[in-house]
Amino acid sequence: MSFISTGVEYGLHCLLYLSRSHAAVEEASVRDLAELQGIPVDYVAKLFTKLARAELVVATEGIRGGFRLARPAERISVHDVVVAIDGDKSLFDCREIRSRCAVFEDAPPAWATRGVCSIHAVMQTAERAMRTELKQQTLADLAQRTVDKAPANFGPQVVHWLTDRAANRRGDKEDPAPAKGRKRG
Repeated sequence: MSFISTGVEYGLHCLLYLSRSHAAVEEASVRDLAELQGIPVDYVAKLFTKLARAELVVATEGIRGGFRLARPAERISVHDVVVAIDGDKSLFDCREIRSRCAVFEDAPPAWATRGVCSIHAVMQTAERAMRTELKQQTLADLAQRTVDKAPANFGPQVVHWLTDRAANRRGDKEDPAPAKGRKRG
């Protein structure tokens, strides 16, 4: 069982392609981002609804529209994305098992339940440390690591792929051969 959903991973990967880095564009459609990565379009659309609700992305209008980051990648933390997609839920849900010991015969003594459960305390400390780390890592940090790792031609290939798809949707591409009776000029 994972505590952070696959949706967070998919969402972060999609956002990397909007990060305005060497391997990103300013705006892209959900369909293009999904197809680029082999992710179901409907699933990515649901993720982007959550990201938009959290004001991490902004939709652009119309059939030719898409999404862009609502603020610079340096100001979007991994934690922001986790909370937008998975919610701000605790990673550990203490069930207060310490009060159920059979020896207590349904009447646990005060010492057994005083203060925070020791196990819960450890989990809270671990969660705070994890959230602190996720807040320190930004989308720009992830994008830079991706650019540093990838071959030099990867970024331009991705940008070309996304740009070409958007241009085809808008009809910006010039026909290679003019239509009958129409002069090129």
